[in-house]
Amino acid sequence: MTKLEYTFQNDILFKLVFSRNKSLLKKLVAVLLGIPYKSITKFTITNPEITPEAMGDKFCRLDINMMVNDQITDLEIQVANEGDYPERSLYYWAREYSTALKEGGEYIDLPRTIVISIIAFKLFKCKEFHSEFMALEVKRHEALTDKFNMIFFELPKVPKTISKDDKLQLWLSLFNADTEERLKEIEETGVTEVEQAIKAYRSVSATNEFKELERLRERARHNEASALGNARRKAFREAEGKWKVVVAEKDAELESLRKQLKDLKSK
Repeated sequence: MTKLEYTFQNDILFKLVFSRNKSLLKKLVAVLLGIPYKSITKFTITNPEITPEAMGDKFCRLDINMMVNDQITDLEIQVANEGDYPERSLYYWAREYSTALKEGGEYIDLPRTIVISIIAFKLFKCKEFHSEFMALEVKRHEALTDKFNMIFFELPKVPKTISKDDKLQLWLSLFNADTEERLKEIEETGVTEVEQAIKAYRSVSATNEFKELERLRERARHNEASALGNARRKAFREAEGKWKVVVAEKDAELESLRKQLKDLKSK
């Protein structure tokens, strides 16, 4: 097996491939939302660029933000599980939803906001790889509003078998692929959009732009790790210094008590 140096789970690569290929992204979004491709009559990417400056930001988030039929739709691929992903996703949803309110606008005019997360770890206890959440009344399951929508695709739960007739599973298998042989197997299904995605992946992953952005991201991660390590060592040294002072004070106190006892015995 020939391991891929980079996979679709690389968020820089993912964003470059799909933000630079609008029609391909539109096809992917239609599949992820489970709607006909032709039903998408309005489609705009609102954050298509990646700036080198952003790579130095520890909070840099390489999502793809879109307007899909007047709905805010945010797509992100996430590899690391830091233990707070549901809360983090909810925060992103709330930020997108709340900032859509125009000055002087009415709440009723806020657009439906959808956050789609493709994640490389198991998040829920269910067997299904596709989970969708809305705001529902707990007993009647009555929707509070249709403007809240969060969708998760858990890649480790995706079956290994692939079929050209199951577009959703085929796309997710592509995002799971980590060897040249697996890419070839997916490519041989003959599904046009997936073939286009693989071609775009090979093209983007070979560019100097991608490699430079990846280098900047790795440097930022290294700097962050070094800063955290230095902070821990500094905290340890400070704690050790304080502990030595406490121990010295206790030793002095004990010595004073020993001296007092000795003086009492000598009387």
